[in-house]
Amino acid sequence: MIKINENFLELQDSYLFATISRKVAEFTKENPNCKVIKLGIGDVTRPIPEAVLDAMHKATDEMGRKEDFRGYGPEQGYDFLREKIRDNDFKTRGVDIDIDEIFISDGAKCDCGNIVDIFAQDNKVAITDPVYPVYLDTNVMSGRSGKYDSKTGKYENIVYIPVTSENDFVPEFPKEKVDMIYLCYPNNPTGTTLNKEQLKKWVDYAKENKAIILFDAAYEAFISDEDVPHSIYEIEGAKEVAIEFRSFSKTAGFTGLRCAFIVIPKELNGYTEKGEKVQLNKLWNRRHCTKFNGVSYVTQRAAEAVYSEEGKKQIKENINYYKENAKIIKKGLEEAGYTVYGGTNSPYVWLKLPDGIKSWDFFDKLLKEANVVGTPGVGFGPSGEGYFRLTGFGTKENTEEAIERIKNMK
Repeated sequence: MIKINENFLELQDSYLFATISRKVAEFTKENPNCKVIKLGIGDVTRPIPEAVLDAMHKATDEMGRKEDFRGYGPEQGYDFLREKIRDNDFKTRGVDIDIDEIFISDGAKCDCGNIVDIFAQDNKVAITDPVYPVYLDTNVMSGRSGKYDSKTGKYENIVYIPVTSENDFVPEFPKEKVDMIYLCYPNNPTGTTLNKEQLKKWVDYAKENKAIILFDAAYEAFISDEDVPHSIYEIEGAKEVAIEFRSFSKTAGFTGLRCAFIVIPKELNGYTEKGEKVQLNKLWNRRHCTKFNGVSYVTQRAAEAVYSEEGKKQIKENINYYKENAKIIKKGLEEAGYTVYGGTNSPYVWLKLPDGIKSWDFFDKLLKEANVVGTPGVGFGPSGEGYFRLTGFGTKENTEEAIERIKNMK
Protein backbone atom coordinates (compact mmCIF):
# COMPACT_ATOMS: atom_id res chain seq x y z
CA MET A 1 0.00 0.00 0.00
CA ILE A 2 1.40 3.38 -1.05
CA LYS A 3 1.07 5.79 1.87
CA ILE A 4 0.87 9.54 1.38
CA ASN A 5 2.21 12.45 3.37
CA GLU A 6 -0.98 13.10 5.32
CA ASN A 7 0.17 16.58 6.26
CA PHE A 8 -1.05 17.64 2.81
CA LEU A 9 -4.56 16.76 3.89
CA GLU A 10 -4.38 19.55 6.48
CA LEU A 11 -4.11 22.18 3.73
CA GLN A 12 -7.29 24.22 3.44
CA ASP A 13 -9.16 24.35 0.13
CA SER A 14 -7.03 25.39 -2.82
CA TYR A 15 -4.17 27.85 -2.96
CA LEU A 16 -5.47 31.44 -2.66
CA PHE A 17 -4.49 32.59 -6.11
CA ALA A 18 -5.79 29.40 -7.71
CA THR A 19 -9.20 30.17 -6.20
CA ILE A 20 -9.06 33.70 -7.59
CA SER A 21 -8.15 32.38 -11.05
CA ARG A 22 -11.06 29.94 -10.96
CA LYS A 23 -13.55 32.63 -9.95
CA VAL A 24 -12.31 35.00 -12.65
CA ALA A 25 -12.44 32.25 -15.29
CA GLU A 26 -16.03 31.43 -14.38
CA PHE A 27 -17.04 35.11 -14.50
CA THR A 28 -15.31 35.64 -17.85
CA LYS A 29 -17.03 32.61 -19.34
CA GLU A 30 -20.42 33.90 -18.23
CA ASN A 31 -19.62 37.49 -19.28
CA PRO A 32 -17.44 37.20 -22.39
CA ASN A 33 -17.89 40.86 -23.39
CA CYS A 34 -16.66 42.29 -20.08
CA LYS A 35 -13.16 43.73 -19.88
CA VAL A 36 -11.79 42.40 -16.61
CA ILE A 37 -8.90 44.36 -15.10
CA LYS A 38 -6.65 42.28 -12.85
CA LEU A 39 -5.05 44.03 -9.90
CA GLY A 40 -4.97 40.92 -7.75
CA ILE A 41 -2.02 38.63 -8.40
CA GLY A 42 1.27 40.48 -8.10
CA ASP A 43 2.52 39.75 -11.60
CA VAL A 44 4.44 42.37 -13.54
CA THR A 45 3.31 43.81 -16.87
CA ARG A 46 6.34 45.79 -18.07
CA PRO A 47 8.63 43.97 -20.54
CA ILE A 48 12.08 42.71 -19.56
CA PRO A 49 14.53 45.66 -19.70
CA GLU A 50 16.52 45.96 -22.93
CA ALA A 51 19.89 45.60 -21.19
CA VAL A 52 18.76 42.28 -19.72
CA LEU A 53 17.47 41.05 -23.09
CA ASP A 54 20.77 41.96 -24.75
CA ALA A 55 22.65 39.91 -22.16
CA MET A 56 20.33 36.96 -22.71
CA HIS A 57 20.80 37.09 -26.47
CA LYS A 58 24.57 37.21 -26.08
CA ALA A 59 24.52 34.28 -23.64
CA THR A 60 22.24 32.29 -25.95
CA ASP A 61 24.68 32.81 -28.82
CA GLU A 62 27.49 31.57 -26.58
CA MET A 63 25.58 28.36 -25.91
CA GLY A 64 25.51 27.74 -29.65
CA ARG A 65 29.30 27.89 -30.02
CA LYS A 66 31.43 24.88 -29.19
CA GLU A 67 34.13 26.95 -27.52
CA ASP A 68 31.64 28.82 -25.30
CA PHE A 69 29.05 26.14 -24.58
CA ARG A 70 28.29 25.42 -20.92
CA GLY A 71 26.61 22.40 -19.41
CA TYR A 72 25.99 22.04 -15.69
CA GLY A 73 26.99 25.13 -13.79
CA PRO A 74 27.75 25.38 -10.07
CA GLU A 75 24.60 24.63 -8.08
CA GLN A 76 25.19 27.67 -5.88
CA GLY A 77 25.36 29.98 -8.90
CA TYR A 78 28.09 31.42 -11.09
CA ASP A 79 30.59 33.66 -9.33
CA PHE A 80 30.02 36.47 -11.84
CA LEU A 81 26.44 36.89 -10.57
CA ARG A 82 27.15 36.27 -6.90
CA GLU A 83 29.90 38.90 -6.96
CA LYS A 84 27.53 41.45 -8.51
CA ILE A 85 24.93 40.70 -5.84
CA ARG A 86 27.51 41.03 -3.07
CA ASP A 87 28.86 44.33 -4.40
CA ASN A 88 25.58 46.01 -5.36
CA ASP A 89 22.99 44.74 -2.90
CA PHE A 90 25.12 44.54 0.22
CA LYS A 91 28.48 46.32 0.04
CA THR A 92 26.77 49.54 -1.05
CA ARG A 93 24.77 49.40 2.19
CA GLY A 94 27.76 48.69 4.40
CA VAL A 95 27.00 44.98 4.71
CA ASP A 96 29.81 42.42 4.43
CA ILE A 97 28.50 39.27 2.70
CA ASP A 98 30.76 36.62 1.15
CA ILE A 99 29.78 35.05 -2.18
CA ASP A 100 29.65 31.58 -0.60
CA GLU A 101 26.84 32.89 1.58
CA ILE A 102 24.75 33.61 -1.55
CA PHE A 103 22.84 30.83 -3.31
CA ILE A 104 21.18 31.47 -6.69
CA SER A 105 17.80 29.82 -7.23
CA ASP A 106 14.80 29.81 -9.55
CA GLY A 107 12.55 31.83 -7.27
CA ALA A 108 12.09 33.22 -3.77
CA LYS A 109 8.81 31.32 -3.50
CA CYS A 110 10.77 28.08 -3.96
CA ASP A 111 13.39 29.14 -1.42
CA CYS A 112 10.77 30.12 1.16
CA GLY A 113 9.23 26.68 0.80
CA ASN A 114 12.42 24.65 0.51
CA ILE A 115 14.20 26.22 3.48
CA VAL A 116 12.00 24.28 5.90
CA ASP A 117 13.85 21.09 4.87
CA ILE A 118 16.80 21.95 7.10
CA PHE A 119 14.75 22.56 10.26
CA ALA A 120 13.38 20.04 12.75
CA GLN A 121 9.71 19.19 12.53
CA ASP A 122 9.04 20.16 16.13
CA ASN A 123 10.23 23.75 15.73
CA LYS A 124 7.57 26.26 16.75
CA VAL A 125 6.68 28.56 13.85
CA ALA A 126 5.48 32.16 14.14
CA ILE A 127 3.98 34.06 11.23
CA THR A 128 2.65 37.57 10.97
CA ASP A 129 -1.07 37.58 10.21
CA PRO A 130 -2.04 38.34 7.46
CA VAL A 131 0.85 36.69 5.62
CA TYR A 132 2.04 35.44 2.24
CA PRO A 133 0.41 31.96 2.09
CA VAL A 134 3.56 30.07 1.11
CA TYR A 135 5.13 30.50 4.57
CA LEU A 136 2.19 28.83 6.23
CA ASP A 137 1.33 26.18 3.64
CA THR A 138 4.86 24.79 3.36
CA ASN A 139 5.02 24.35 7.13
CA VAL A 140 1.66 22.61 7.02
CA MET A 141 3.08 20.26 4.39
CA SER A 142 6.10 19.65 6.61
CA GLY A 143 4.02 18.67 9.63
CA ARG A 144 4.61 21.68 11.89
CA SER A 145 1.09 23.07 11.91
CA GLY A 146 -1.08 20.61 13.79
CA LYS A 147 -4.81 20.53 13.11
CA TYR A 148 -6.81 23.33 11.52
CA ASP A 149 -9.57 25.00 13.52
CA SER A 150 -12.31 26.14 11.14
CA LYS A 151 -13.83 28.39 13.83
CA THR A 152 -10.70 30.50 14.28
CA GLY A 153 -9.17 29.97 10.84
CA LYS A 154 -5.91 29.00 12.54
CA TYR A 155 -3.69 25.94 12.94
CA GLU A 156 -3.19 24.73 16.49
CA ASN A 157 0.63 24.69 16.47
CA ILE A 158 1.25 27.91 14.54
CA VAL A 159 1.74 31.17 16.43
CA TYR A 160 -0.13 34.00 14.70
CA ILE A 161 1.11 37.57 15.22
CA PRO A 162 -1.61 40.04 14.15
CA VAL A 163 -0.55 43.01 12.03
CA THR A 164 -3.55 45.26 11.54
CA SER A 165 -4.52 48.89 11.77
CA GLU A 166 -5.16 48.34 15.50
CA ASN A 167 -1.42 47.96 16.17
CA ASP A 168 -0.24 50.18 13.28
CA PHE A 169 0.87 47.02 11.44
CA VAL A 170 3.81 46.56 13.81
CA PRO A 171 4.07 42.91 14.94
CA GLU A 172 4.35 42.30 18.66
CA PHE A 173 6.60 39.64 20.19
CA PRO A 174 4.90 36.26 20.63
CA LYS A 175 3.70 35.43 24.13
CA GLU A 176 5.08 31.90 23.84
CA LYS A 177 8.49 30.54 22.88
CA VAL A 178 8.98 30.23 19.13
CA ASP A 179 11.87 28.98 17.00
CA MET A 180 11.16 30.16 13.45
CA ILE A 181 9.84 33.68 12.73
CA TYR A 182 8.69 34.78 9.27
CA LEU A 183 8.98 38.49 8.52
CA CYS A 184 8.33 40.09 5.11
CA TYR A 185 9.18 43.76 4.66
CA PRO A 186 8.08 45.72 2.73
CA ASN A 187 5.14 43.55 3.64
CA ASN A 188 3.08 41.40 1.36
CA PRO A 189 0.09 41.85 1.55
CA THR A 190 -0.25 45.04 3.65
CA GLY A 191 2.39 47.16 1.89
CA THR A 192 3.62 48.42 5.26
CA THR A 193 7.20 48.54 6.53
CA LEU A 194 9.34 48.36 9.65
CA ASN A 195 12.04 50.94 10.30
CA LYS A 196 15.53 50.05 11.49
CA GLU A 197 14.73 50.57 15.16
CA GLN A 198 11.69 48.28 14.97
CA LEU A 199 13.59 45.58 13.10
CA LYS A 200 16.49 45.79 15.56
CA LYS A 201 14.08 44.76 18.33
CA TRP A 202 13.26 41.58 16.39
CA VAL A 203 16.93 40.79 15.84
CA ASP A 204 17.57 41.21 19.57
CA TYR A 205 14.54 39.04 20.36
CA ALA A 206 15.81 36.26 18.08
CA LYS A 207 19.26 36.37 19.67
CA GLU A 208 17.84 36.19 23.18
CA ASN A 209 15.59 33.25 22.31
CA LYS A 210 17.92 31.34 19.97
CA ALA A 211 15.31 31.73 17.25
CA ILE A 212 15.77 32.33 13.53
CA ILE A 213 14.21 35.08 11.42
CA LEU A 214 13.24 34.10 7.87
CA PHE A 215 13.28 37.54 6.24
CA ASP A 216 11.61 37.99 2.87
CA ALA A 217 12.94 41.15 1.18
CA ALA A 218 11.40 40.51 -2.25
CA TYR A 219 10.08 44.09 -2.47
CA GLU A 220 13.10 46.02 -1.21
CA ALA A 221 13.52 47.82 -4.56
CA PHE A 222 10.30 49.74 -3.87
CA ILE A 223 11.59 51.35 -0.67
CA SER A 224 11.70 55.15 -0.70
CA ASP A 225 12.14 56.06 2.98
CA GLU A 226 15.73 56.19 4.21
CA ASP A 227 14.90 54.72 7.62
CA VAL A 228 13.48 51.53 6.08
CA PRO A 229 16.23 48.89 5.68
CA HIS A 230 16.62 47.16 2.31
CA SER A 231 18.28 44.18 4.00
CA ILE A 232 17.92 42.79 7.50
CA TYR A 233 21.72 42.59 7.55
CA GLU A 234 21.82 46.37 7.86
CA ILE A 235 20.82 45.64 11.46
CA GLU A 236 23.67 44.85 13.87
CA GLY A 237 23.72 41.18 14.84
CA ALA A 238 21.31 40.05 12.13
CA LYS A 239 23.83 37.74 10.47
CA GLU A 240 23.72 35.61 13.61
CA VAL A 241 19.95 35.08 13.49
CA ALA A 242 18.54 35.69 10.00
CA ILE A 243 18.20 34.16 6.55
CA GLU A 244 17.27 36.60 3.79
CA PHE A 245 15.28 35.87 0.62
CA ARG A 246 15.64 38.07 -2.46
CA SER A 247 14.07 37.95 -5.90
CA PHE A 248 14.52 39.42 -9.36
CA SER A 249 10.83 38.86 -10.12
CA LYS A 250 9.40 42.21 -9.04
CA THR A 251 12.71 44.10 -9.15
CA ALA A 252 13.53 43.31 -12.77
CA GLY A 253 10.40 41.67 -14.19
CA PHE A 254 11.67 38.09 -13.89
CA THR A 255 8.32 36.54 -12.94
CA GLY A 256 8.41 34.50 -16.15
CA LEU A 257 12.19 34.18 -16.33
CA ARG A 258 12.73 32.89 -12.78
CA CYS A 259 15.78 33.88 -10.78
CA ALA A 260 16.31 34.71 -7.12
CA PHE A 261 18.80 34.18 -4.33
CA ILE A 262 18.95 33.32 -0.67
CA VAL A 263 21.58 34.57 1.78
CA ILE A 264 22.69 32.36 4.67
CA PRO A 265 25.60 33.88 6.65
CA LYS A 266 28.23 31.54 8.05
CA GLU A 267 27.71 33.09 11.51
CA LEU A 268 24.21 31.62 11.57
CA ASN A 269 23.83 28.39 13.54
CA GLY A 270 21.12 25.89 14.37
CA TYR A 271 21.27 23.30 17.13
CA THR A 272 21.07 19.55 17.43
CA GLU A 273 18.83 17.83 19.98
CA LYS A 274 21.86 17.80 22.29
CA GLY A 275 22.40 21.53 21.90
CA GLU A 276 25.42 21.33 19.59
CA LYS A 277 25.87 24.17 17.10
CA VAL A 278 25.57 23.41 13.37
CA GLN A 279 26.31 25.95 10.64
CA LEU A 280 23.12 26.43 8.60
CA ASN A 281 25.11 27.56 5.57
CA LYS A 282 26.62 24.07 5.30
CA LEU A 283 23.25 22.36 5.75
CA TRP A 284 21.64 24.45 3.04
CA ASN A 285 24.58 23.96 0.69
CA ARG A 286 24.20 20.19 1.08
CA ARG A 287 20.46 20.35 0.51
CA HIS A 288 20.83 22.75 -2.42
CA CYS A 289 23.42 20.61 -4.20
CA THR A 290 21.39 17.44 -3.67
CA LYS A 291 18.01 18.72 -4.86
CA PHE A 292 18.89 21.46 -7.34
CA ASN A 293 21.01 21.57 -10.49
CA GLY A 294 21.35 25.32 -10.69
CA VAL A 295 19.81 28.19 -12.64
CA SER A 296 20.57 28.26 -16.35
CA TYR A 297 23.63 30.14 -17.59
CA VAL A 298 21.48 32.33 -19.85
CA THR A 299 19.24 33.36 -16.96
CA GLN A 300 22.18 34.17 -14.70
CA ARG A 301 23.74 36.35 -17.39
CA ALA A 302 20.38 38.12 -17.61
CA ALA A 303 20.40 38.66 -13.83
CA GLU A 304 23.98 39.95 -14.00
CA ALA A 305 22.84 42.62 -16.46
CA VAL A 306 20.42 43.91 -13.83
CA TYR A 307 23.48 45.42 -12.13
CA SER A 308 24.90 47.13 -15.23
CA GLU A 309 24.57 50.90 -15.41
CA GLU A 310 22.04 50.68 -18.24
CA GLY A 311 20.24 47.84 -16.49
CA LYS A 312 19.91 49.84 -13.27
CA LYS A 313 18.55 52.81 -15.16
CA GLN A 314 15.95 50.79 -17.06
CA ILE A 315 14.87 48.86 -13.97
CA LYS A 316 14.47 52.06 -11.97
CA GLU A 317 12.13 53.33 -14.67
CA ASN A 318 10.00 50.21 -14.33
CA ILE A 319 9.98 50.36 -10.54
CA ASN A 320 8.92 54.02 -10.65
CA TYR A 321 6.16 53.10 -13.11
CA TYR A 322 4.70 50.56 -10.67
CA LYS A 323 5.15 52.91 -7.71
CA GLU A 324 3.20 55.58 -9.61
CA ASN A 325 0.42 53.03 -10.18
CA ALA A 326 0.35 52.33 -6.44
CA LYS A 327 0.02 56.07 -5.79
CA ILE A 328 -2.86 56.26 -8.26
CA ILE A 329 -4.63 53.42 -6.46
CA LYS A 330 -3.99 54.86 -3.01
CA LYS A 331 -5.11 58.38 -3.94
CA GLY A 332 -8.16 57.17 -5.88
CA LEU A 333 -9.39 54.92 -3.09
CA GLU A 334 -8.93 57.69 -0.52
CA GLU A 335 -10.94 60.02 -2.75
CA ALA A 336 -13.63 57.34 -2.86
CA GLY A 337 -13.78 57.42 0.94
CA TYR A 338 -11.80 54.30 1.77
CA THR A 339 -9.07 53.98 4.39
CA VAL A 340 -5.93 52.56 2.81
CA TYR A 341 -2.39 51.59 3.83
CA GLY A 342 0.83 50.81 1.97
CA GLY A 343 1.44 52.02 -1.55
CA THR A 344 4.46 54.14 -0.57
CA ASN A 345 7.41 51.78 -0.07
CA SER A 346 5.57 48.95 -1.73
CA PRO A 347 3.61 48.07 -4.90
CA TYR A 348 0.71 46.90 -2.72
CA VAL A 349 -2.20 48.91 -1.39
CA TRP A 350 -4.11 47.46 1.57
CA LEU A 351 -7.72 48.59 1.68
CA LYS A 352 -9.74 48.54 4.91
CA LEU A 353 -13.29 47.53 4.09
CA PRO A 354 -16.34 49.19 5.64
CA ASP A 355 -17.52 47.49 8.82
CA GLY A 356 -19.41 44.26 8.28
CA ILE A 357 -18.20 43.57 4.74
CA LYS A 358 -16.37 40.27 4.30
CA SER A 359 -13.35 40.29 2.00
CA TRP A 360 -14.61 37.49 -0.31
CA ASP A 361 -17.95 39.30 -0.58
CA PHE A 362 -16.11 42.46 -1.60
CA PHE A 363 -14.12 40.40 -4.13
CA ASP A 364 -17.37 39.20 -5.72
CA LYS A 365 -18.90 42.69 -5.65
CA LEU A 366 -15.81 44.26 -7.21
CA LEU A 367 -15.67 41.64 -9.93
CA LYS A 368 -19.38 41.82 -10.71
CA GLU A 369 -19.93 45.57 -10.54
CA ALA A 370 -16.56 47.00 -11.59
CA ASN A 371 -15.06 44.01 -13.41
CA VAL A 372 -11.89 44.50 -11.34
CA VAL A 373 -9.95 41.71 -9.63
CA GLY A 374 -8.25 42.15 -6.28
CA THR A 375 -7.21 39.80 -3.48
CA PRO A 376 -9.40 39.13 -0.42
CA GLY A 377 -7.53 39.89 2.77
CA VAL A 378 -8.78 36.78 4.57
CA GLY A 379 -6.91 34.71 2.00
CA PHE A 380 -3.74 35.85 3.75
CA GLY A 381 -4.94 34.78 7.19
CA PRO A 382 -7.73 35.41 9.73
CA SER A 383 -6.45 38.90 10.62
CA GLY A 384 -6.81 39.80 6.95
CA GLU A 385 -10.58 39.60 7.16
CA GLY A 386 -12.08 43.02 6.54
CA TYR A 387 -9.19 44.06 4.28
CA PHE A 388 -8.47 43.81 0.56
CA ARG A 389 -5.25 43.98 -1.51
CA LEU A 390 -4.73 45.74 -4.83
CA THR A 391 -1.43 45.80 -6.71
CA GLY A 392 0.38 48.44 -8.74
CA PHE A 393 1.70 45.91 -11.23
CA GLY A 394 -0.92 46.56 -13.92
CA THR A 395 -0.56 49.00 -16.77
CA LYS A 396 -1.10 52.65 -15.97
CA GLU A 397 -4.08 52.79 -18.30
CA ASN A 398 -5.77 49.80 -16.69
CA THR A 399 -4.95 51.07 -13.21
CA GLU A 400 -6.56 54.43 -13.86
CA GLU A 401 -9.59 52.80 -15.44
CA ALA A 402 -9.95 50.34 -12.56
CA ILE A 403 -9.92 53.12 -9.98
CA GLU A 404 -12.55 55.10 -11.88
CA ARG A 405 -14.73 52.02 -11.98
CA ILE A 406 -14.34 51.50 -8.24
CA LYS A 407 -15.22 55.14 -7.58
CA ASN A 408 -18.42 54.66 -9.58
CA MET A 409 -19.50 51.55 -7.68
CA LYS A 410 -22.77 51.86 -5.81
